[in-house]
Amino acid sequence: MKVAEKFISINGEGTRAGELAVFVRFVGCNLRCTYCDTMWANEPGCPFEEMTPAQICDYVRSTGISNVTLTGGEPLLQKRMEELIGLLIRDCGVRVEIETNGAVDLRPFAQIPEGRPTFTMDYKLPSSGCEAQMLAGNFSVLQAQDTVKFVSGSREDLERVAEIIEEYGLLDRCYVYFSPVFGKIEPAEIVDFMLENKLNKARIQIQMHKVIWDPNARGV
Repeated sequence: MKVAEKFISINGEGTRAGELAVFVRFVGCNLRCTYCDTMWANEPGCPFEEMTPAQICDYVRSTGISNVTLTGGEPLLQKRMEELIGLLIRDCGVRVEIETNGAVDLRPFAQIPEGRPTFTMDYKLPSSGCEAQMLAGNFSVLQAQDTVKFVSGSREDLERVAEIIEEYGLLDRCYVYFSPVFGKIEPAEIVDFMLENKLNKARIQIQMHKVIWDPNARGV
């Protein structure tokens, strides 16, 4: 498995924002979003460390941290990902969160015998340039502990979110987060939109790690 970096930090977003977590970032992605903040991990020449699932599990165990976030790039493109998730749950006893881009079928990863990870799934909106690659069937896989994250950069994006929430009943299915594209939209505009549309249960979230550290810093 191609690991671009691994480190301990806090979860900067999601339902466990502010909690310590081990991050394992894999190289490569099947999308090229306009606002991607980890494009370096998607470039063909990105350096990586080749690790087996057992080696990754050993590293996670050595940290003593109980939250693990598998991210990228797009982590679910990695061969042996199902094996890694199973090992982490069974042998390390950790909570596994998958940050995924919405363009990979989640079903195989929700049926792992050792246990089910938690999904934080993006849905790419018009400003991303990648909405056509979204797999709407993934919504049916999501459960109460999972999250759909809408990274929004314009009023058009926000209006699209409202349509998707209503069409798929997301507010009664899982967590729903709005996250502003850094530097493209004011968070207050998102709050105003939520109020206008009475989007009860939805949440806005700022990327905490970009507030604590330099927005372009790696390994945090």
